[in-house]
Amino acid sequence: MAVRRVGVIMNGVTGRMGTNQHLIRSIVAICDQGGIALSNGDVLMPEPILVGRNEHKLRALAEAHNIERWSTDLAACLANPDDEIYFDAQATTLRVESVKAAIQAGKHIYCEKPTATTSAEALELARLATEAGVKNGVVQDKLFLPGLLKLKRVIDSGFFGRILSVRGEFGYWVFEGDWQPAQRPSWNYRKEDGGGIIIDMLCHWRYVLAHLFGEVRAISCLGAIHIPERIDEQGHAYVATADDAAYSTFELENGIIAHFNSSWCVRVRRDELLSIQVDGTHGSAVAGLRECRVQSRVSTPKAIWNPDVPNPIDFYDNWQDVPDNGSFENAFKVQWELFLKHVVCDTPFRWSLLEGAKGVQLAELGMQSWEQRRWLDVPDLSAQFLS
Repeated sequence: MAVRRVGVIMNGVTGRMGTNQHLIRSIVAICDQGGIALSNGDVLMPEPILVGRNEHKLRALAEAHNIERWSTDLAACLANPDDEIYFDAQATTLRVESVKAAIQAGKHIYCEKPTATTSAEALELARLATEAGVKNGVVQDKLFLPGLLKLKRVIDSGFFGRILSVRGEFGYWVFEGDWQPAQRPSWNYRKEDGGGIIIDMLCHWRYVLAHLFGEVRAISCLGAIHIPERIDEQGHAYVATADDAAYSTFELENGIIAHFNSSWCVRVRRDELLSIQVDGTHGSAVAGLRECRVQSRVSTPKAIWNPDVPNPIDFYDNWQDVPDNGSFENAFKVQWELFLKHVVCDTPFRWSLLEGAKGVQLAELGMQSWEQRRWLDVPDLSAQFLS
């Protein structure tokens, strides 16, 4: 058995998402399990180097997880031929130039979404990576959640008959920062820093819809800044310039209508922070982060509108749990393993920078729809990429 080591430059992992999901629950977890077993009996072992601007944070993070290498010099890291992969989890406004430098250095690219703040920049990154011949991918973690994997299984079984509509509810109350600290960083609420829930969540909804139901062909989106002032990490008040809620309707290529409410200003009264209801002619399903429940045509109760008497139906009855039928690992870790094998073994990996650009395109059109207060068609970005 041979150990195939691959160096990974991890830029921006001192942030919340970079630390928890990408470093601790993905790369460190892969190392702790002894690497990734390959089909030929070899083992693939990532060797990270942590990169960022804050020397104190980098050193503390590296020491806490027994990582030998860290640096504040990105250029020097990119010059090291032993590190084949560049990963970016920085704030979105910093991403484009760093990814361009990594492509120029010949690194394979894996990065968080959104890949840029404009679709033009996102498409440029996809083109540069393709022209340079480097492998590339973007994080699309929701596809690997247990609840959505179960929902995909239900769809593939033909359970729904003809799918009619999709309704998504996502969000939770993010504290303003005065009487309780906020759960999200303050830059999320500043447009000038790349913040906003439209650019964040519509990138997710684009790949979820495309993977499960069909490509988005038109969008109507209304954004809002419900909380106009918040308190930052230093206890200072600041004006929120980025949207904290989005109410979006999508028309898919096959006639399915999807509507997603995304909000950091909603108090949760549902089973999970994400809930997606799918209704079809022969059945319905409600999927969350981990669970999925279905109701068939023959199990559907006959509801009758009569507000003058107590409702006799418990609408939570007559739904069945979709069983796990297997074990589920952390969604970020699953995709990391797929990308690492893609680089080393040339196995397929469909979630490219072009797919990331499609998410940015949809978010950009969502913001335009809000500004112009109208429906907008979604052009085929793949055609533009090939032209």
